Amino acid sequence: MRLYNTLTRKKEEFIPIKQDRVTMYVCGPTVYNYIHVGNARPLVVFDVLRRYLEYKNYTVDYLVNFTDIDDKLINKANEEGATVKEIAEKFIGEYLKDAKGLLLKEESTNHPRATEHITEIIGFIKELVDKGYAYSVNGDVYFDVTKLDEYGKLSKKNIEDLISGARVEVNEIKRNPIDFTLWKAAKPGEPSWDSPWGKGRPGWHIECSVMARLYLGDTIDIHAGGEDLQFPHHENEIAQSESLTEKPFANYWLHNAMINVENQKMSKSLMNFFTVREISKEFDLEVLRFFILSAHYRKPVNFSREFVEQAKNGLDRLYNGKNNLEYLMDNCKEKALNDKDNKIKEEITELKKKFIDSMEDDINTADAISALFEMVKEGNTKLSQDSPRELVIFIHDILTELSGILGILNKENELLDEEIAELIDKRMEARKNKDFKLADQIRDTLKEKGIILEDTKDGVKWKRVR
Repeated sequence: MRLYNTLTRKKEEFIPIKQDRVTMYVCGPTVYNYIHVGNARPLVVFDVLRRYLEYKNYTVDYLVNFTDIDDKLINKANEEGATVKEIAEKFIGEYLKDAKGLLLKEESTNHPRATEHITEIIGFIKELVDKGYAYSVNGDVYFDVTKLDEYGKLSKKNIEDLISGARVEVNEIKRNPIDFTLWKAAKPGEPSWDSPWGKGRPGWHIECSVMARLYLGDTIDIHAGGEDLQFPHHENEIAQSESLTEKPFANYWLHNAMINVENQKMSKSLMNFFTVREISKEFDLEVLRFFILSAHYRKPVNFSREFVEQAKNGLDRLYNGKNNLEYLMDNCKEKALNDKDNKIKEEITELKKKFIDSMEDDINTADAISALFEMVKEGNTKLSQDSPRELVIFIHDILTELSGILGILNKENELLDEEIAELIDKRMEARKNKDFKLADQIRDTLKEKGIILEDTKDGVKWKRVR
């Protein structure tokens, strides 16, 4: 498997530290508001990478942190007349609701919080101070970036250029304008903790270094997030972690491109964002997941409701193909495969290879999805109730296996309730009696209930409108 490593700017063969285990850290949300669609992209993309690694029989230690102490949380708490803890608890709960809708594997995801690791954060910072990489001024602690020859190696930025281009604030107390904060001295009314430098709270970057080391080790296999985190966040994580441990922080750095609105990055600061919760009012969030995976993760994507509608139609095509296979499994015959059937099996096997090859090539979900569409087309055009059941099961099982890697097509057909079942029976009877007016009325009634009927040569099939 080859992954594009931002650190080296090239695709590299993925070789984990341990033969059968992968450690993976994905930068999670600052929990002061609902997550927006741009936040959802890394969560979905790297959830798929985790699923694929598990498909390859790796055990994946997967961590997505919650930043639950930050200026944004403090401001939100002041706006709402609540505590920072109350705001964090509220939006962690809302995140988990959205995560469920996006079909993320929450049951095997570790979500450590910054405020639960203050002791470890203080210990980490103290070691950096003792080693001469950090210094304290008036209760603040800063990391001295000039101590590192390789600062900027991830983002490919040059220290001298950064320093010369930095804005120097009035009464600047840092040694260098680009030194970053490890610990912030307490301000009136803000949450704070005791430390060797006085009461205060952690800076943003330090929590990820501390929690990655605590749960995953000094060196982890994969660190991932949005490309906007390359600098300064991930660059600063590397600086503080590698200064402390004198080991590589992560062997593979993966970054997804942004989701844009009218070619501008979707962000709360630009007020051009759509929350996942807003989208869920119009679409099943599996549609949003499918939209995100329909493009390669390193390519920017323009977001619009029109594009999400297109994704919905594509996902419906796949579901209809899967439902068709399940219908045939219940209605086709047990008989031996002939040469034509074996040829179809070979074609499906080739499409499975295409899917796997796409995933092996830097998790190219866009090409993987095209293989699923071709598979569904094969089933729709070449199978009927006269097909051998063995062949239908073969295609259905492969489609289910591969779509599971993407985390889609896992919703079972819901059973029709008695009222709907009776209406379908009445419509069939009306058509048999050539009462087409009544048959059309029943079709319209079912449509209002979210049931779409399709008359095929193999009988009446139905699907629920998503």
